Amino acid sequence: LKEEDVDVSVRAIARCGAGTNNIPVDRMTELGIPVFNTPGANANAVKELIVCGLLLGSRRVIDGINHMTSLGEQGLAKERVEKDKALFGGREIKGKTLAVIGLGHIGASTARDADALGMDIVGYDPGLSIEAALKLPREIELADSIASAVSRADYISLNIPYIKGEGGTHGIIGKDVISHFKDDAVLLNFARGELVDSDALKTFLDGDKGARYVSDFPDDVLWNHENAVVVPHLGASTGEAEENAAAMAAETIREYLENGTIRNSVNFPDASMPERDENTIRITVVNKNMPGVLAEITQVFAQGNLNIVQQINHSRGDIAYNVVDIDPTTGGGGLELHELQKKVTMLEGVLSSRILWGTAGAGTGYARNINGEYWV
Repeated sequence: LKEEDVDVSVRAIARCGAGTNNIPVDRMTELGIPVFNTPGANANAVKELIVCGLLLGSRRVIDGINHMTSLGEQGLAKERVEKDKALFGGREIKGKTLAVIGLGHIGASTARDADALGMDIVGYDPGLSIEAALKLPREIELADSIASAVSRADYISLNIPYIKGEGGTHGIIGKDVISHFKDDAVLLNFARGELVDSDALKTFLDGDKGARYVSDFPDDVLWNHENAVVVPHLGASTGEAEENAAAMAAETIREYLENGTIRNSVNFPDASMPERDENTIRITVVNKNMPGVLAEITQVFAQGNLNIVQQINHSRGDIAYNVVDIDPTTGGGGLELHELQKKVTMLEGVLSSRILWGTAGAGTGYARNINGEYWV
């Protein structure tokens, strides 16, 4: 998505998926447009592929399929089917240890299912919330670092976001972390390819001591390595995941347009106000997060002798978001609704405003302050 694709009338953008790297989020923030995603909508689909990856990393199923295809082409499949099975020995996952790096929707679900399959679970997540912790298996052991978690693991599942820049997660599984791997560890990466230092991992896999890499992200270094299984990016490629994501995105947009509620936004603060009284009007205001703007907004209402019934003001980074319910019956200052909206919108620092509800269809207007010009 490019900025020129975003019409001046666009109120919000929703991404069916967790990643928003294909949306110019920073620019949308500058324009006062919230960007939503759908975290957890594809969690089950990705989790199931991770479980599949556990098995692919344990048993050389792909190699066996390719071998049988070759034998079939030679007319030798029936003759060699029993004799050649010894070429593709493996191990069972029951009783083995899985390190889950990142315990969000997908990580927690992976931990639960692996626990049900008889695996021992070690988890690491410095940002673990109480809500996420309650979804983990009781027997999970929490490590204090990635190195500590992977050092005892037979399998390692990456479930963390990709964050660029200093202090980010680019190449977080590098030479130092890999040096703590068991010689035959299996790394599962269904999160993002850039999390792994491919050159460092190749050196590790070259040791040929039973280690494997299973991922659904393309890799120029490891794509044809004999100890790597690289499949297309299939994580969320199920009908159910696509339906879940679409439904979540639609509901998120509906709540924003109808009630001013913000949840699952990657650039705006969470915001939710109790249901308005039927006789009130709800107005939302997006502004730059700078001193004095809120006071000026409320001053406009005061000038119109309008009583504020309830309001919230939340901020995140450079953006602030306000939801205000006003009682139109208290107005006596002769300020019409459209005039009120224009005065609020054209305040310095304000980016946009919306009238979500009104009595007798008073309006659902959207207005923007575009470089000092009023657009409605």
